[in-house]
Amino acid sequence: MPRHAAETLAFPAKFADAAAVAAALTPDDPLFCFSPAALKAEAHVFLSRFPGLVTYAVKSNPTPQVIHTLAEAGIEAWDVASVQEMELVRDNAAQARFHYHNPVKSRREIERAYHDFACRRFAADCIEEVEKIHAVVQGDSTVEIAIRFVLPRDRSSSSAHDFSTKFGAPEHVAAELLKRVKALGYLALLTFHPGSQTKDPQVYVRHIEAAARITRLADMTIPKLNVGGGFPANYLFSTAPEPTVYFRIITSAVQKFFGSALPLLECEPGRGLVAECMSLLTRVKLVCTDGDDIFINDGVYGGLMELMQVPELAPPFRVIRDGLVVTGPTKSYKVFGPTCDPLDVLPARLDLVADLRDGDFIEFGTLGAYGVSTRTRFNGYGLHDVLTVDEVFTL
Repeated sequence: MPRHAAETLAFPAKFADAAAVAAALTPDDPLFCFSPAALKAEAHVFLSRFPGLVTYAVKSNPTPQVIHTLAEAGIEAWDVASVQEMELVRDNAAQARFHYHNPVKSRREIERAYHDFACRRFAADCIEEVEKIHAVVQGDSTVEIAIRFVLPRDRSSSSAHDFSTKFGAPEHVAAELLKRVKALGYLALLTFHPGSQTKDPQVYVRHIEAAARITRLADMTIPKLNVGGGFPANYLFSTAPEPTVYFRIITSAVQKFFGSALPLLECEPGRGLVAECMSLLTRVKLVCTDGDDIFINDGVYGGLMELMQVPELAPPFRVIRDGLVVTGPTKSYKVFGPTCDPLDVLPARLDLVADLRDGDFIEFGTLGAYGVSTRTRFNGYGLHDVLTVDEVFTL
């Protein structure tokens, strides 16, 4: 199997599932199994049911396979956090247009986005960033500036990652920023992010209500409202309603709080769009028979990093041997990754088959979001082939 296939589209084989991959290739290195069919099905839900423009948050899974598949499915606008993401998307979706929604950018990054990638949407959450964008684009009236606002931290928040600690302007500041953007001659709009893996749809309602308050403070209407990402996936310890439940609640809230001055809606799903299109196939390197420790060929410095950061996002898992899923009595194991580092251990024990052996495979499902994005090359590990399968393992 080619060592660097994960960086290209060079591996043409297609398999039924991860068990078929394990049987045919017996790979010694970890790899991701990717189902284009699963991704297209989820994209169809967003594109056909969300009441507005659907963009894709590239940070959640930047593999060329995913970008190419989403472009085929009909995604035309892309939520990006860097010019490097713009380069990647443009290589795989030539007609892509970009929403540069990282609120903090260097002047050089703004210049590259504006001149090299024809980006006409920028986010900001402070006056310094607005003025920096203005200095680069020099009054171009086709430019849109999205003011990102934030609500005070809600202790009952259902999200796994809280963005309010890093980004967003308070409501009164956001109102002043809207007025400044409009005075400079740009299209002014609002954006927010409820937090990754937002399990409570009412979080969107609270933000939409705040967006309406901000527009009243600014004494203006906004043509567009971006409701961010946050749409969840289902994990072992974190389940949530279907995306369509969120869409209905978002639609109702916008109608209630904005009345006749309805803005066009946008969203930027990441996790909720791609989580269930990939699984991670790992292999057991060592089973300590005099204890309950096992070592596998991937870990928290690789495709399982988010599990260390947010243990509630534990993926489903299963053991594969000789191309078949193994069932039977189980045993609790402490699972270490392959690196020479004591931090490389899963935060919770796994109940795996009691007769687990060296060379068995463990497949972790629902790793299409952030499994690829956050891997490192620590100790020389971290290169993962991406193989195409018909079906991918999920809950």
